[in-house]
Amino acid sequence: MTPKNEPFTFEDRYSRQALFAPIGPEGQKLIRQAKVAVVGCGAIGASVCTLLARAGVNILRIIDRDYVEPSNLQRQLLFDEEDARQSFPKAEAAARKIAAINSEIAVDPYVKDLTPQTVYLLEEVNLILDCTDNFETRYLINDFAVKSGIPWIYAAAVGSYAATMNVLPGQTACLACIFPEPPRGTFATCETAGILNSTANFVASLQVTEALKLLAGARDAMRRSLLSFDLWSNERSAISTDKPLFDCSVCVGRRFDYLEGKSRPQITLCGRNSVQIHERERPVDFSEMSSRLSAHGQVRYNEMVLKFWREAYEMTLFRDGRAIIKGTTDPMVARSLYAKFVGS
Repeated sequence: MTPKNEPFTFEDRYSRQALFAPIGPEGQKLIRQAKVAVVGCGAIGASVCTLLARAGVNILRIIDRDYVEPSNLQRQLLFDEEDARQSFPKAEAAARKIAAINSEIAVDPYVKDLTPQTVYLLEEVNLILDCTDNFETRYLINDFAVKSGIPWIYAAAVGSYAATMNVLPGQTACLACIFPEPPRGTFATCETAGILNSTANFVASLQVTEALKLLAGARDAMRRSLLSFDLWSNERSAISTDKPLFDCSVCVGRRFDYLEGKSRPQITLCGRNSVQIHERERPVDFSEMSSRLSAHGQVRYNEMVLKFWREAYEMTLFRDGRAIIKGTTDPMVARSLYAKFVGS
């Protein structure tokens, strides 16, 4: 039994992981030297941070713009009821929880939105893990990672569907190879379609396993496919990502539109206590959107606009995807509401 306040030894804490032959003591030492950026600390990110902290990653840099809400507690394993009562920022709450799990590692929490202006937060890390909920941020991560030569791992989960993909710049396909254009129209989000906590934990486990392969020096063992799995229907698919697409605009053409801010929706203050989000070429089906949002607030629409009221906020959504969100002058809050209920 370890006496109170006596530090755990390296051998004791990580012994079972080091006994796993593909990692071994040398791989564990490499993991203990690693610096990982986790973008998004929601359902996937909370599990990813927990697993990486327990695995012994040296430094975790957590970037998240949101705060803890009661609806998060069903699946975001790092948070508790007090975090939700106090509306603690997720990055800060995660840092506190991780300190209790493994006091040996350093956690750098950033309560920020990842944008072209804040993408410097991804510098000087060994690996970037995408735990976000929108393609806009993923394309930004992809641009930065490809340009910088830093590996990153994409992950997504909604309902019972999970998907993940490793991007090794110069070796594998990048996100733009597989998805040359962002999804058009609107699509399901956790807020509108729900999510199983097992889905988020499933994809987080896959993502962290691939991360450990890379950090332990077993890059050749990493999966080279976009893997998707529906845990409810048991449907599975895998698309090869073994090589970059010959005409990819990003990893071959070296065009970084998201990093340069060219493909990012413009966000402006719009009058008193409101923010406008200018989406680009995003047609919205008001009937479908109304069906999705009606369980989450009051909805009314006509041929021109859709109005959605939830708590202190009012969203006016136009057919081209543009939205005016009343009730805040904080762009981070507006973007969060838009991502949750419209998707981005």
